[in-house]
Amino acid sequence: MKSNRLTIMVLAAMVLGVVVGYLVHIYAASPEQAKSIAAYLSILTDVFLRMIKMIIAPLVFATLVAGLANMGDAKSVGRVGTRALGWFIAASFCSLFLGLFYANVLRPGHGLNVELPTSADGLELKTSALNFKDFITHVFPKNIFEAMATNEVLQILVFALFFGIALGYLNHQKKHMLVGLMEETSHVMLRVTEYVMRFAPLGVFGSVAATITTHGLGMLLVFGKFLLGFYIALATLWVLLTIAGYLVLGKDVFRLLSLIRGPLLVGFFTASSESTLPKLMEQLEKFGVKSRITGFVLPLGYSFNLDGSMIYTTFLAIFIAQAYGIEMSLAAQITMLLVLMISSKGIAGVPRAALVVVAAVLPMFGLPEAGIMLILGIDHFLDMGRTLTNVLGNAIATAVVAKWEGEEGMEPAGAGGAHLPAASGQTGQA
Repeated sequence: MKSNRLTIMVLAAMVLGVVVGYLVHIYAASPEQAKSIAAYLSILTDVFLRMIKMIIAPLVFATLVAGLANMGDAKSVGRVGTRALGWFIAASFCSLFLGLFYANVLRPGHGLNVELPTSADGLELKTSALNFKDFITHVFPKNIFEAMATNEVLQILVFALFFGIALGYLNHQKKHMLVGLMEETSHVMLRVTEYVMRFAPLGVFGSVAATITTHGLGMLLVFGKFLLGFYIALATLWVLLTIAGYLVLGKDVFRLLSLIRGPLLVGFFTASSESTLPKLMEQLEKFGVKSRITGFVLPLGYSFNLDGSMIYTTFLAIFIAQAYGIEMSLAAQITMLLVLMISSKGIAGVPRAALVVVAAVLPMFGLPEAGIMLILGIDHFLDMGRTLTNVLGNAIATAVVAKWEGEEGMEPAGAGGAHLPAASGQTGQA
């Protein structure tokens, strides 16, 4: 019932945000005044996201450490990680291919009647941050408190892996005290999540109203073909992810979708994956996924399984080529897909990651990176779809990995809850 109420309130906040934003955009004395009003409206979103961020580090750390300490050995961790990464790679390739396919079929950049930018000076995208050396270095924390303070989820995950496995090898009474403390901490943080999520409608209202106030609805009409084509590609991916989930989870995949609709809507309207992580963890545990699987696979997916961002990179790259009238051969497009497949796995911690990846790859194929300037005005609306897809992909991936783990990976959801049936013949198998 609470989930239904949150969904209704978020949708109402979205509608109200569109109305208020549109009225302010029309009646504002100048674009500068509209931006000033939008800045005040976005305070609601900023406060909500800051409250979400204060939950992430302690929740991820406590949940993962408690789960790993009870997991038994490092071999189990390796098995879960291997299965998760296998799913992530397959999903990423499918996403990249769909973006490439729909960009070629729908041709959103063909005959674009707007002035093409000649310079990318205003981008300020740090493409130099996208390299393998810096990514590998960035994964490992030099200070766990610094990692927690900056919400570096991947670094927290690495430290929690070492801490949780080491804790699991202890046999004296203090181990049980520490594990109990971590379990209780995770329960407390989930309760804090419930309180914070009550502010989600305000955050959604502020985000939508501020965006419409600044850009209006006119940009949606100018780039309507691009937006429509991109969301068609996303919708196809949603269907494919659901089908893939159905093949493993059966009809339970629809119960999963019902449980996570609240986090999906919040992620969509705030365009922030972080805003969904605590609530998504809670809903997955209600679904029946054991906390040790949720605490490990979900944060890992937030770094390596960005399906929405993947489909966006190929779709945008081909759109830019079409906008500038540059023909790309099939071989060049396939090569670009493979380059994006590799480079996109190093974007953890990189601001505006999807745009950075595209900006870094475009010059390799003789495409002008200034083309990214074309869609900056509607990037928030694109980011909404990317975020929803990322959240959906990671929720299904986590449930699938848990099912592959069989009974060892699942637990009852508690009173009134349900849990997935064990995967016959898979328990304990690599």
